[in-house]
Amino acid sequence: MNLHGIVAVSGKPGLWKALAQNKTGYVLESLDEKKTKLIANVATAKLAALSEITIFGLEDDIRLVDVFEKMKSATVPATKEDGKKLRTFFFEVAPDHDEEKVYSSDIKKIINWYLILKDLPLFNEADPAEAPAAEEAPAAPVAEPVAEAKEEAAPKAKAKKAPAKKA
Repeated sequence: MNLHGIVAVSGKPGLWKALAQNKTGYVLESLDEKKTKLIANVATAKLAALSEITIFGLEDDIRLVDVFEKMKSATVPATKEDGKKLRTFFFEVAPDHDEEKVYSSDIKKIINWYLILKDLPLFNEADPAEAPAAEEAPAAPVAEPVAEAKEEAAPKAKAKKAPAKKA
C-alpha cells in the first residue's frame, strides 16, 4: 500500500495529497471528487503523513498501514454505527490496541480514512519504501581505495576582476 504523500490536516476533514512544497508550506489537493486545492502553512497547520501514523498498542505501537491491510479483508462498518460495534470491529483488525488510549473518535476517523482510500489506485500499489531486497539490483563490488598521490594539487589561480569602465 503506497500512502506516501497522503496527509491529514488538523482542522480539515478528509485526506489530502501533497502536490508540491513552497517557502511557507505545502500545496495540497483533497482526495474527494471536488479536488480542492489548499496551501497549508507549516507554522499554523499540523500535517500528519498517513504512512507514519501509528496507533497505541498494549506492547508496541501498531502501524496504520497494517490496520488498513487487515481492513481490506474485513467487512467495514459505517462510521455512524454504535461505538460498541466500532470497537468490536477494531478489535478484529487491531486486536492488541490500547482500549484506554484509542478513543471511538479515533476509530471513526480511521474507518473514514479507509473508506476514502479503498477505491484509489495508490491503495493497491506496492510501497516503494518497502520493496523486497531480492528485487533490488545487486550491489557493485567495492573497489580497493586508490593510494593517494603524494603531490598536492597546485593552488587555484585567483580570478582577475575586469577593469571598470570609466565614463
